Amino acid sequence: MSQGTSTETTTLAGGCFWCLEAVFRELNGVEAVISGYTGGTTANPTYQKVCNDQTGHAEAVQVTFDPARISYRDILEVFFSVHDPTTLNRQGEDIGTQYRSAIFYHNEQQRAIAAEVIKELTQAHVWKVPIVTQVVPLDKFYPAEDYHQEYFARHPEQGYCRMVISPKVDKLRKQWAKRMKR
Repeated sequence: MSQGTSTETTTLAGGCFWCLEAVFRELNGVEAVISGYTGGTTANPTYQKVCNDQTGHAEAVQVTFDPARISYRDILEVFFSVHDPTTLNRQGEDIGTQYRSAIFYHNEQQRAIAAEVIKELTQAHVWKVPIVTQVVPLDKFYPAEDYHQEYFARHPEQGYCRMVISPKVDKLRKQWAKRMKR
């Protein structure tokens, strides 16, 4: 936590949590990112059960940030720039409900801002097809197993990291250069 400031937390799902975690760790003002599961019906889900679509959970990240350094709106704008919010239950080759696009809001202000950002992106015709991102209240977030945390940082040479995550991080660094940690 920053000296003398309070933090906020948001929970986002947009495909593989390794991708989102790697992206959000790069942003100035983001203080912590935890990969995990939310939006399902099973208490204490495991990766195996989530991947086998036995829990209804999405792979998600919980992002803790300093709103004096990065706004919730900025977090959402980055979120929408690094995944495809128009594909239902899919991100690239990752297919299943665990890969859905969703914003799990923590309070009414987050819900309103998420709805506003989606409306603006829709009106701007950023994508040719409708945004299918769910905007739903956060119920319970379960941190993923330890081996999923900081996956990209620990395994940058792994095939999925090189082929899928690295391009997203590179895109982020170019598109959001002013927002990057130094």
